[in-house]
Amino acid sequence: MAAMITDPPCPFPGAPDTTGASCGATAIERGRVLAAVGVAAVPATDDGALAARVAAAWAAKTMPAGALGALQALGARLATSTGHETPRMERVAMLVFAADHGLAAEGVSAYPPEVTAQMVRNFAEGGAAVSVLCRANAVDLVVIDAGARMPQAEGFAAHGARFVDARIAAGTANALHGPAMTEAQALEAIARGAAIARETRADAVALGEMGIGNSSAAALLAARLLGVPIEAVAGRGTGVDDAGLKHKRAVLARVLDAHPDARTPLAALAAFGGFEIAMLVGAALGCAARRVPVIVDGFIVTAAVLVAARLEPAVAGHCVFAHRSAEPGHARLLEALGAEPLLDLGLRLGEGSGAALAVPLVRAAARLLGEMATFASAGVSGRT
Repeated sequence: MAAMITDPPCPFPGAPDTTGASCGATAIERGRVLAAVGVAAVPATDDGALAARVAAAWAAKTMPAGALGALQALGARLATSTGHETPRMERVAMLVFAADHGLAAEGVSAYPPEVTAQMVRNFAEGGAAVSVLCRANAVDLVVIDAGARMPQAEGFAAHGARFVDARIAAGTANALHGPAMTEAQALEAIARGAAIARETRADAVALGEMGIGNSSAAALLAARLLGVPIEAVAGRGTGVDDAGLKHKRAVLARVLDAHPDARTPLAALAAFGGFEIAMLVGAALGCAARRVPVIVDGFIVTAAVLVAARLEPAVAGHCVFAHRSAEPGHARLLEALGAEPLLDLGLRLGEGSGAALAVPLVRAAARLLGEMATFASAGVSGRT
């Protein structure tokens, strides 16, 4: 789970550039992004009095002190995010944003771009891993086309899920030859992601993604915003072999060199893409602003949360990080956000699969906090 960060957006722990000029630019970006989301700020989660009441509630439960381990910390996180001492986490929605990336033309993925639209259909028709996991865990699945190269056929109907056409364009531009998005496109995508989150009636919202080439976009964002070499954060993605990984990293290094001035969160987001990542930024901010906990999936979603948190640090306190991905850059992102994930299963599928697997833990923590008997109510003798 993420550390609670409530300081102003600059300086931000781990940021490579904390000069006054950079901080000023980030402050301007923060205003633009929050305006796109339609909020003035994200509420902080550092309510000491509420945290103390939750700690006392756990201490009174019929168990040895601290016996539920990380579930107690999770329950406390849900309480301080929602502002309620006994949070309810029964209805959970999964938002899967999908889009294509122009950078895929450089051969950075093991799969062709048409797979994005094909997987959108697979999600919506119930055949993908995240579809199965959402059914297994009673999660409402919403599939959003944020900008796949090929739209779904007219009249396309989802089965067991809701499909939303929120396309910005038919994929982003190739970031090797210019910005993946204009700033206006990035802000529009953020606004649409926030609007979709706002319309989603749920106690918690899980975030997932799909997009051929989006592990490259996430690696570019991580490298630039964390100030680390691309080799430290770019992994195999969809499963490229050794030669493919070497090629991928070489291409991404050239992309970073092509955008030396894209160092603030919104500028980096626009430079490197993509539409689904920008919508994830908006969704995370939109949920956090409404005090709806965000269940964060793997590498790509966490990269989006890093962008959101660099603009509005309070968003991190509303996030539950589901798992640690096998992608090497994910550990770097989690560390930068002060996050301790719930699961470590070696996953690198994306889609929101790890977030869906974490939903039972989120529900369990909330119900334990709200329903477990105390020593006094159960007539059980406490510690001597």
